[in-house]
Amino acid sequence: MNKGLLVILSGPSGVGKGTVRESIMAHRELNLAYSVSMTTRPMRPGEVEGRDYYFVDDATFKKAVKDKLFLEHTSFVKHNYGTLKSEVFSLLEQGKNVLLEIEVNGAHQVMNEINRDDLLTIFLLPPSYDELENRIRHRSTEPEPVIEKRLAKAKLEMEMARGYNYQVVNDDVTRVSQEIVSILQKAFQERATLTTL
Repeated sequence: MNKGLLVILSGPSGVGKGTVRESIMAHRELNLAYSVSMTTRPMRPGEVEGRDYYFVDDATFKKAVKDKLFLEHTSFVKHNYGTLKSEVFSLLEQGKNVLLEIEVNGAHQVMNEINRDDLLTIFLLPPSYDELENRIRHRSTEPEPVIEKRLAKAKLEMEMARGYNYQVVNDDVTRVSQEIVSILQKAFQERATLTTL
């Protein structure tokens, strides 16, 4: 059995990573598995434990960091987020292509850890900064100081898009999802060809 490919879907907060990820995951032919991250932030309405995140307290998260259980982890607005090595590597060994939907800081940690031949990186961009601000403000899930921090961080993150294999503008979920599906199909086909040579 061939080992799967690790795919990073990254981009600034509010760009629509979760919605695009769900659309891509619906394409069963891609053999994608979603790696669920651990977080200390509270559960939002509609989120499900073990599907969207593993929701834990600070002590549990700190112990996981100390025990080096994360492939990447980051802190933002007093909350922690991390990707479990055990989950990612187990899925890859099963031949699954693993999709990580993570922030830019975490994505760079993974890029420094994983061989580039085993990794595909996609940066999701908003149509404009104004549109991104509009999306973040209309989520209405956070107070103004947190929104301001997210917007300031987003500006810095968008400047890092060039470090990814692909940059894709999320102007329409259906269109951008199809563009990413095409990118993945091509990458998986090339990988399959290489392993049979």
